[in-house]
Amino acid sequence: MKRHLSTLACLLGVLALGAGTASAAGAPRWAESGTAYTDTLGGGQGLASRADGSLLYRGLASIPLDLRIKGWNHVGDPDVARGHVFDAYQGPDTATSKMFAVTTPAGKRYEYVHRLNPGEKLNNSFASVSPDGQWLVSGEWGEQRRLQVFPAPLLNPSTPQSGGDLKEAWQITLDKPVRDIQGCDFVTDTRLVCASNDASGTLFPEIRPLLRVDLERKVDGQPMTGAVTSLFALPQRSLCTGSFGTFETEGVDYDASSATLRAQMIPPGVCAAATAVYSYQQVTN
Repeated sequence: MKRHLSTLACLLGVLALGAGTASAAGAPRWAESGTAYTDTLGGGQGLASRADGSLLYRGLASIPLDLRIKGWNHVGDPDVARGHVFDAYQGPDTATSKMFAVTTPAGKRYEYVHRLNPGEKLNNSFASVSPDGQWLVSGEWGEQRRLQVFPAPLLNPSTPQSGGDLKEAWQITLDKPVRDIQGCDFVTDTRLVCASNDASGTLFPEIRPLLRVDLERKVDGQPMTGAVTSLFALPQRSLCTGSFGTFETEGVDYDASSATLRAQMIPPGVCAAATAVYSYQQVTN
């Protein structure tokens, strides 16, 4: 469950709100507008906004028992499209497939299993559905120059309507490498924002950056390219710093109805019990 500024949050949370956040040249500026907190065990892996403005969270405690028994032991950053919830699941290091679970507005869940292609990593970090509801974008861990594209289960008529095999449609080739993407979400038909956990500073100047991916056209299941820009470093503010360990970027969501962007950051050490959820609005200078 989402936790707002509770006593725990006040102890663990943001020391101060930023006045504004730098953005790419020629683009509106994302200004930090608020902070909330969620229980990490129940909601620290990702989030998605529903049509009514409420937020859906995912964490390790969100994995249903029957899926755990099948070996799906990790859930990524989810998405909500046309009232359907899309969850990205992965299994152990020996896995040869990954799985997307789709839950209908009526609460019926269907499982779509994708057998790994040669060279494909087992990670299933996130699920992001295109604004037209037809395509599902996902990604792997580590350093990558691509995002994967699948027909959106249930919503795309080319997919089986009661679960089953899911084949990759094609890929988005990125013009520069990215690393450790934890989540992406569509802002427009041709633009995604992606949260990176890369703390190396070697690919982009920012540490754990929020990235923008501009597509050459709307996603259509055919190969295309995406231009990557680093927007800003996601906040890393906590009472637990230094010897406590490291921060970890998690999910990202864009709520089109309120034009609100949200990104998650798990603080280090004992502070990791509560995940910070930072909100942003676009402003023009």
